[in-house]
Amino acid sequence: MTLPPQTRAFLARPDLARLWTAVHHRLERNGIQPSGSIRLTGCTAAEREALSLLLGRRVTTAATTIPLADLDSRLRDTAADCGLAATVEQLGLPLTDLRAARDTGRQERTALWTAAEAAVAASPLTGQDWVGGWLDDLRRTGALGRLAPQDAVDLLHRAIRVLSLLRSDRGEEAAPYGRGELATRVTGTAHGLDDDTVLSRLVLRGLARATGSEPPEHAPGRRALWRAAAVVPDEVSSTVLTYGLRPVGRGWRERALRERADHRAETHLTLRELRELDVVPSSDTLVHICENPRVVEAAAEARCGGTLVCTSGSASTVVLELLDTLAAAGLQLRYHGDFDWPGITLANRVIRRYAALPWRMAAEDYEQLAAHARDQGSPGLPLVGVPVEASWDADLAAAMTALNVALHEESALDRLIADLAPGTP
Repeated sequence: MTLPPQTRAFLARPDLARLWTAVHHRLERNGIQPSGSIRLTGCTAAEREALSLLLGRRVTTAATTIPLADLDSRLRDTAADCGLAATVEQLGLPLTDLRAARDTGRQERTALWTAAEAAVAASPLTGQDWVGGWLDDLRRTGALGRLAPQDAVDLLHRAIRVLSLLRSDRGEEAAPYGRGELATRVTGTAHGLDDDTVLSRLVLRGLARATGSEPPEHAPGRRALWRAAAVVPDEVSSTVLTYGLRPVGRGWRERALRERADHRAETHLTLRELRELDVVPSSDTLVHICENPRVVEAAAEARCGGTLVCTSGSASTVVLELLDTLAAAGLQLRYHGDFDWPGITLANRVIRRYAALPWRMAAEDYEQLAAHARDQGSPGLPLVGVPVEASWDADLAAAMTALNVALHEESALDRLIADLAPGTP
């Protein structure tokens, strides 16, 4: 039944809002049954008057207790002509039976793990002592908690299938799986085991359990665990852009890099290449890092003599792999990026991780670039987002906030290329 307009107007008055909120919360905890009571405190004179009219009794104190059964009966006997739960919903407060939802959730979780244990028992994993610990890990960490019940069951079945393929005896001569090939076989898509998928995390937890290791938290550890399970990760599709890199190694790959550097040619390196070559140059090499590929392009056009690594925006795994290697060899790194808040965030990350030196990234550099852009009549783009403090210069964020101009690396190109000019280290 729909509430009569006059009744709805009375019940929806602001002076009863706290009442309906409290009733709504109690009903959801009560299995939508009008049992128990609510207590309102600090009632104003207007609220007491409204409650008195609604309850049919005088409410004279600032605190009052209201049995839900009495309120339910009162509503049924008045012009509302419907129970408490129906009234609350008609006032725009939809009800969820939280008790039933909890019971359903428990039943679904029980069914999920029962299905998982049955799937393990029917797979080549049955009897392997690490599997129980793996399932316990997933249950304890809530790895599947945000998925719909059937989606969680399907995902566990896929994880069990992947682990069954990897942990079965395929013989010493068997070729390793490509991760994309394995993903296609189990999920129908080559991206089904990508790093950002829940399935990949489930499988890696299982592999870690099976090998007695901790689940890897970072990309190098994940790749190592895949390789240990005879799965070859995709190590060729993502690259890092470099220029002037002259490794001292004596293999053909190192010679090829030196030759490209001698000819002032930029080079894209894959993860696979980084694993297979000794990429470290001489110890006195100063490695410059930029954010935008345009800097590398300009350096090649000017036939600069410096060494340059480009993050191409937010540094990817392959970029970090190269920088990790160079920093571990003791080389000094210098970083330049965009003068905007995401650029400062990335700069903080790189400078802190590698103890890198800022490269023309001081407040004075920003102010000079902003003045030059203004003198050239360049339309300035405003900064967007929350200001970020620069770890290397306490004055930079204040200067950027004051001028409110975003300056990308292209605005500093002439200065950067001068630093990388022919004959510079």
